[in-house]
Amino acid sequence: MNTLPWLHPERVERLHDALQRRILVLDGAMGTMLQSHQLDESGFRGKRFAHGHDGQHGPHEHPGSCDLKGNNDLLTLTQPAIIRSVHRAYLEAGADLVETNTFNSTRISQADYHLAHLAGELNREGARLARSVCDAMQADTPDRPRFVIGVLGPTSRTASLSPDVNDPGFRNVSFSELASNYSESATGLIEGGADLIMVETIFDTLNAKAALFALSELFRERGGRLPLMISGTITDRSGRTLSGQTAEAFWYSLQHARPLSIGLNCALGAAELRPHVQTLANIAECEVSTHPNAGLPNAFGEYDETPEAMASVLGEFAASGLLNLVGGCCGTSPAHIKAISEAVRDCPPRARPAPDAAAAA
Repeated sequence: MNTLPWLHPERVERLHDALQRRILVLDGAMGTMLQSHQLDESGFRGKRFAHGHDGQHGPHEHPGSCDLKGNNDLLTLTQPAIIRSVHRAYLEAGADLVETNTFNSTRISQADYHLAHLAGELNREGARLARSVCDAMQADTPDRPRFVIGVLGPTSRTASLSPDVNDPGFRNVSFSELASNYSESATGLIEGGADLIMVETIFDTLNAKAALFALSELFRERGGRLPLMISGTITDRSGRTLSGQTAEAFWYSLQHARPLSIGLNCALGAAELRPHVQTLANIAECEVSTHPNAGLPNAFGEYDETPEAMASVLGEFAASGLLNLVGGCCGTSPAHIKAISEAVRDCPPRARPAPDAAAAA
């Protein structure tokens, strides 16, 4: 996979040049922004999936008996103007890279809404929307390139653990099924114009290995590749992923993919993630990223950390030489990204450790 040429060499060159000069800023939460629109069932369905409407793509595209409210990825097709506005708001706040609205755009995850057949289209259109906004923004500021990250989420299943406590050996998904899902979704992201692919919010490294295997095969078939970002999630203060890995083990189990970056996102706030980001910064022979939540959730499942507080913590990360890419996850908004962008603006990007130093860490 890593000996193949780049699919978009000019964009990759601009990305590498930007990473050498400064800390790049990711966007913030998509879900937080979409929730602010308070869409009801009809808002999620739009014209295409309206009750009693067969849609332009066939009479049985979706059974009306299943609610679609909460399927944020579907808004790429039913409310594209809202998705474009979210991307634009983050770019205007200072983001260099925006993530596609495809966190749940796999057959496995969309099956919960009886929309598995839309996986390819959701990824293709998600990337296309983000691409159009980035291109428009870059036309206004040609000296500052903007990049589209095609997102592959973790799916709603885990290959390493049983969902049945009474049957530890049971699995409700296989490696090959995950790989097939990821291949279809990644194909859509590439066709839609993504600059990078990010396998993110990884709670089970075996799921991530399936995604990376699928990408390797897909790139080989296409005769070219995109840069890869890998981002795991530490599920609690034990400092481990759901499948039991520390940040150090997480890196060593995935370094074979030679990613552009490895990092951590979600589950915890920035302060709680610091020691684990420090671990990656000490050993990873690639760029290091983090996009934490806006603190820990309160009793109502909401996030209270202010932009100023979050930016102060992440600014210290940057000043300590831990970061190459930084952004926000659950609970963050354009205000958070603006504050974070300003906090890291004058900090040089993290320098990769020398091979001997990484081995000794």
